[in-house]
Amino acid sequence: MTLQDVAAVAGVSMKTVSNVVRQYQHVSPSTRAKVQQAIDQLGYAPHSGARRLATGRTGMVAFALPAIETPYFAEMAALMSTEVDGFDYRLLIEQTAGGGVDEEREVLRGREQGLIDGLVFQPTFLSASDIEELRGRTPLVLLGEIPPPPTVDHVMVDNRAAARTATLHLLQSGRTRVAFLGHHQSLSHVTTTLRLDGFREALAEFGAARSDDLLIPMTRFGAFAAEAAVADAVKAGLEFDGLICFDDLSAIGAMKALARSGRIVPDDVAVVGWDDIFMTQFTAPALTTIRPDKATLVQTAFSFLRDRMGGERGEGRHALVGFDLVVRGSTAT
Repeated sequence: MTLQDVAAVAGVSMKTVSNVVRQYQHVSPSTRAKVQQAIDQLGYAPHSGARRLATGRTGMVAFALPAIETPYFAEMAALMSTEVDGFDYRLLIEQTAGGGVDEEREVLRGREQGLIDGLVFQPTFLSASDIEELRGRTPLVLLGEIPPPPTVDHVMVDNRAAARTATLHLLQSGRTRVAFLGHHQSLSHVTTTLRLDGFREALAEFGAARSDDLLIPMTRFGAFAAEAAVADAVKAGLEFDGLICFDDLSAIGAMKALARSGRIVPDDVAVVGWDDIFMTQFTAPALTTIRPDKATLVQTAFSFLRDRMGGERGEGRHALVGFDLVVRGSTAT
C-alpha cells in the first residue's frame, strides 16, 4: 500500500496523508481521524527508504552492547527499547563481544549507515583515540567506563564510588578480610580497574589490611568462571570473610562454590554483587548488590542522542548517574 492508496480512500491529498503519518500538528482532528481510518483499513506502513528520502531520517536508532545474553545488558536493551518507542523510534540491537575489537570497529565505521539516525554504544575494547578516528557522521552517545573523546557525549555510573560503598559496607559490618573477585592481572579491563580502585580506597580509609592474595583472578566473566575461581581460592587455603564480586553472575557462581566448600553465606562469608539483575532476589540467601540507576542511564543517553540528532553540535557532555547499595540476606548477620 502507498500514500496514494491511502489518500484515495480517505479522499484527501497525498500531502495530507504524509502530514498525518509524520504527526504534523496542524491537521484537523476530523481529517486526522479520516486518514487514520484509511491507514488502518489498508494496513499501510511507511517505507523506511521513502521516509529517508522525504525527511532525511529513518526513524531507527541502534544500541550496540557487548553481550545481549548477559542479564544486565538484556535489561538495558529492554529499557532502551521502551524509551525509544516513547519517542516513536524503532530500536536496532547490535552485539559486539563475540567479535571483540574488530566488531566494535565495524560498529563505528558505519556498517548501519543509511539505516539509523543515531547510535548508543557501550564499547569494551576501543580507546578514546580509536573512537575519535573511526566515528562517522551518525550521532553517537557512549555508555560505560572507557574515556570518551572530547566531542562525544558519555553516560556512566561512578564505579569507583560504588565499589568503595560496597566494601565499606562489609568492613563496617565487622568483616576483616574482604576479597575482590574479578581481578585481571593485566588490568586491561577499564571497569574492573575502576572497581578495584574503589575497593582499595575503602580498605585504606578503614585501615583494613590490604593484600594481593585477596584479589581473586578470573580469566573470563560469568557464573561458571566465578565458581571455578572461588573454588580454587578456597582449595588453595585463602581465608576471607567478605567478597566483592565483579557482577551478580559472578556472585551467584561464588555463592555456589562457597556452599560446596561448606562455607555459609553470610555467616562465614558475606557476598556483594553488582547490577541488581532480577534473579538476585531469588538466590538463597537473596543477594546484596550495587543497583545502578539503569532507567536514568538509558533516559539520559537517549536524551543526549535526541539532541545530537536534532542538530546539537557542542562539546561532548559527561553525565554520572546514581547507584544504591541494596542490602539483602547475603550480607545480613
